[in-house]
Amino acid sequence: MSIIQVKNLDLTINRTQILKNVCVSFEKGKIHGLIGRNGSGKTMLMKCICGFIRPTNGEIYVDDKQVGKDCDFPENIGIIIETPGFIPYYSGYKNLKLIADLNKKITPEQIKQAMAQVGLDPELKRHVVKYSLGMRQRLGLAQAIMENTDILILDEPMNGLDKEGVKDMRKYLLDFRKQGKTIIIASHSTEDIEVLCDTVSEMDKGILTKIRQWN
Repeated sequence: MSIIQVKNLDLTINRTQILKNVCVSFEKGKIHGLIGRNGSGKTMLMKCICGFIRPTNGEIYVDDKQVGKDCDFPENIGIIIETPGFIPYYSGYKNLKLIADLNKKITPEQIKQAMAQVGLDPELKRHVVKYSLGMRQRLGLAQAIMENTDILILDEPMNGLDKEGVKDMRKYLLDFRKQGKTIIIASHSTEDIEVLCDTVSEMDKGILTKIRQWN
């Protein structure tokens, strides 16, 4: 069963075609990899799925709702796209609490649980400006999972992580799959794709060139 469907998607920005007739579906409860060089269109495809950018042509359905028509932004998605942006002189918990207060869907305890789940101490008073890049990536993942969404869209979530951090992140993602979550992950690491992904799609110059089962 496909939880995300992308149909004949085109995206042109400033007369440059970024995405060209992309057609792909993502099955529920699996980890789907997106690979390709910088500028191949991976991040733009993710942004279109999340509703951040409106495509020039084509349709995107998430949970059977058309993005941009039935909803502006799909509600059931947790997101890391590019480097997570946080208020530098707030603690990690305070940053997540500020975001959570906008939607009023979760409790402070659920925020703390999400932080602990990715190896962060919610009681740590250290400002985010003093976090390592790896800690910021973990905080970004905590933000993505704290509302317990069924879909995670993660653009290079391993950036800045050391060897142990990568090992931990892989474990988190495999655990999320066991919970039935659907994950789309963009990565430059062939090893990450081999270890994590059930399917892999390759993008080249805005064209989805290959789709294959990995496992």
